[in-house]
Amino acid sequence: MPTPEPSPGKVVRFGAFEVDLISGEMRKNGTRIRLQEQPFRVLAMLLERPGEMVAREDLRSKLWPSDTFVDFDHGLNTAVNKLRESLGDAAANPRFVQTVARRGYRFIAPVQMNGSLPAPAVMDMPAHVPATLQGSAGVSPAITPGVPIPPQAAPSGTAIEIHPELEIPVPHRGVTRGLFILIQIMYLIFYLAALFRWSEVHLIADSFLPGWGATGIVSAVLVTAGIGIPLRCYLISGAAFDYLRLGEKFHRLYPLILLVDELWAIAPFLLAAKIGFGAAFAATAGLLYLPFSERSLIRMAYARSQRPVAGSQ
Repeated sequence: MPTPEPSPGKVVRFGAFEVDLISGEMRKNGTRIRLQEQPFRVLAMLLERPGEMVAREDLRSKLWPSDTFVDFDHGLNTAVNKLRESLGDAAANPRFVQTVARRGYRFIAPVQMNGSLPAPAVMDMPAHVPATLQGSAGVSPAITPGVPIPPQAAPSGTAIEIHPELEIPVPHRGVTRGLFILIQIMYLIFYLAALFRWSEVHLIADSFLPGWGATGIVSAVLVTAGIGIPLRCYLISGAAFDYLRLGEKFHRLYPLILLVDELWAIAPFLLAAKIGFGAAFAATAGLLYLPFSERSLIRMAYARSQRPVAGSQ
């Protein structure tokens, strides 16, 4: 017996998610995501009109009959928050559900209906822009962080996703993670070289600050290298295995990382007698900037809105 064709609008796919509007089920990479009835109905309404604003009043009329006495605002906010939690989304940096202040919500990710090609969620254009100009080369929709730009607004004809925090085109995560790992490896080499040749470090430091000054410099090198080695190993493994909470962990560790990196930024001056003062100064200037570049690379690869999906089973 032939398998019946799916009814129109039955299955909707976006990102790693698949939603069956008939059975009321949502899956991520094949794993079912538990979602209550009201949040699912909100999602279904948004998916029916991707890229368009769905007014709060429309949601109210569909979700709660007129004779139902309920705190509508609280109920809708709760339903949207539970929906975002299941999608791993965030109101501040939305990837799927965007809030239109005091008016409604909009589904902003490209969607795929019943195996068709993904359709980009095109943003509503201002009313004063003529329809013939919308999406043309002369008029482009406003760029919203975390919202893909429609293909007709992109010069190359392909969708461009804007980073939700930095407001730049989202770079390839493999590149940003690779650069971050290279920086950590560089610091590991610094630490190991200093520990293997700590006696030479002491002699050089003694030429600048004889006595207790040199001892203090060597002690600082040993202590910070001892802290830095396990720290760098953790960051390398986290980026290499693409630990999704690495961004959150890095931001918590950042004060310590900044302190250690800024202390090691003056290390080139220990070699000033060999490489010259100018080269030592240039190297120090570059090392002073590195902790800030590390933070930028982490923010590019791990946006704050990226977190594990709750409620999966």
